[in-house]
Amino acid sequence: MVARWHCSFARRVSCPAVLLILILLPCVKLCGQSPAGQETPPKSQTEQGAPAQRTPTNENAEVSSRDTPATFKVRVNLVLARVVVRDALGNIVGDLRKEDFQLFDNGKPQAISVFSVETPQSHTALPVTQASEGEPEGSPEAAARITAALPQRFVAILFDDEHLTMDDSVFVRTAATRLFGALERSDRVGVYTTSGQVSQEFTDNSELINKALLGIVPRASIGGEHGCPEIGYYQADLIEVKRDAQALGVATEDAIQCAFQGNRNMLAQAQSLAEAEAANVLAAGDSHTELTYRRFEEAIRRLSSMPGQRVMIFVSPGFIFSTLTLGPTDLIDRATRANIVINTMDARGLYAPDVLGDISDPPQDSVRTRGFKATYRVISQNVQSQVLGELADGTGGTYFHNRNDLDEGFRQAGVAPAISYLLAFSPQNLKLDGRFHTLKVSLTNKLKYSVQARRGYYAPRTAADPVETAKREIEEALFSQDELRDLPVELHTQFFKKDEAEARLAVVTRLDLRGIRFRKAEGRNRDDFTVATAIFDENGKFVTGGEKIVEMRLLDTTVDRLGRSGITVKSSFDVKPGTYLVRQVVRDSEGAQMAAKNGAVVIPY
Repeated sequence: MVARWHCSFARRVSCPAVLLILILLPCVKLCGQSPAGQETPPKSQTEQGAPAQRTPTNENAEVSSRDTPATFKVRVNLVLARVVVRDALGNIVGDLRKEDFQLFDNGKPQAISVFSVETPQSHTALPVTQASEGEPEGSPEAAARITAALPQRFVAILFDDEHLTMDDSVFVRTAATRLFGALERSDRVGVYTTSGQVSQEFTDNSELINKALLGIVPRASIGGEHGCPEIGYYQADLIEVKRDAQALGVATEDAIQCAFQGNRNMLAQAQSLAEAEAANVLAAGDSHTELTYRRFEEAIRRLSSMPGQRVMIFVSPGFIFSTLTLGPTDLIDRATRANIVINTMDARGLYAPDVLGDISDPPQDSVRTRGFKATYRVISQNVQSQVLGELADGTGGTYFHNRNDLDEGFRQAGVAPAISYLLAFSPQNLKLDGRFHTLKVSLTNKLKYSVQARRGYYAPRTAADPVETAKREIEEALFSQDELRDLPVELHTQFFKKDEAEARLAVVTRLDLRGIRFRKAEGRNRDDFTVATAIFDENGKFVTGGEKIVEMRLLDTTVDRLGRSGITVKSSFDVKPGTYLVRQVVRDSEGAQMAAKNGAVVIPY
């Protein structure tokens, strides 16, 4: 057996060098172990700036080392759907079983291969650490209280301050302030805005959250001036994209009044002016929406790197996506792939259509066009809210609108349901066409209940590289808190305090080889295991981590011996005193099976 260091978290975090030690207790003589006290991992020539070279191997030995990556088989692609079921009064239903659910992919029934009942406490990391010999231990009760506060859910609140009015911004930030008191100790909240002016990373510090909320004010970077003629985005889209003759005629009449003092002999010039203004308004509106889109994308990216359940609350009066280049589909796809539920809230609350426009800045409509312009404004106000419904429906979230009790809206959007159900299936004969597949989850008998679940997923466009697929699966599993039990794995940790500011944390994994599906070749039992470890602080921020690959080419007698004792893999990390979440994922190449475990570590100051 040989351990090789790999740094596979580069896309999310920078991976510092750590000391990784592989201990094969039953076969010390076979491991090529250094003399006692010399725990120095081999340093490749790549680290020294020279090209990596293949390490000489002995094909007859049970231990081999090579620099080329192991070949992984593609694990079955599971499509996950988290489901919340409510009765007619809105209460959570928590007594359902697997056979109570039906799942359809593009209308075709699917076999549910994974089913579990989830609660906010389902993935609570239990203390798995003990001090080294001679180290003082804290109270177990105190440790339990601390680890109970480790992050389990991450709630990102994204305020659309690019489109909010002043009245709406005061309304929503006041309601959001009261949300924090309703969250669990294991919840972390981040506050962001589409303008980028407010960015509070995930925390449980109420003072930081309240300070960020005070910064929620309208910050529209585009618009705010009356044009000649005055054209809204909806009307500009009618003129430029849909070539609507009536919309152009209305704009032309406005141009005659504002630019030519009602001189109808200037009709041609007024029409040219109207067309030019419509093009300008459409381009400015598209840039405005593009900025909102990019900030939304950034918030999804931040949230997707958090190790736990992920919820986004998007607070906005709504807006109109560009009819030429943009749409909510891509955002829905990104959120769905990251297992993010988007709950949306209409910041306008219960509102009546604003026929006359903003009373604080009334539009400069002529008498001839006033009725048409009022119609365009009403339609625009209705259309701009559609994106909120699409984002929520497309990710299995809820759309809170036409209500003024935003306290209740934030509570529904931000607080974890008492019970949810996790369903999964493996798509059969999935075509690599990138098309959207509609998902429908229904109940076999409880038709009076409402079911909230994601609305679909996207098929891949190309066949994934097996090695890259394996790396992606491991990374996605690390930045989750779902426990996988395909492989029998035990996780233990131990720490040793060097001084008041530094500690050495050892993460020990014991793998039971019974039930492992080895591949028999040339008289050897072959399999490769990837053991990946990530350490997160009490706010879910990645601290350190590493990955090692264990290659096994075992004789039958060795397999029998290790089947009784198992294999122990030890990884060591330098950390500061504090509270940590340890996340470990083990994947084997031959069976493409995975195990994922959570552990809580409390290192006293």
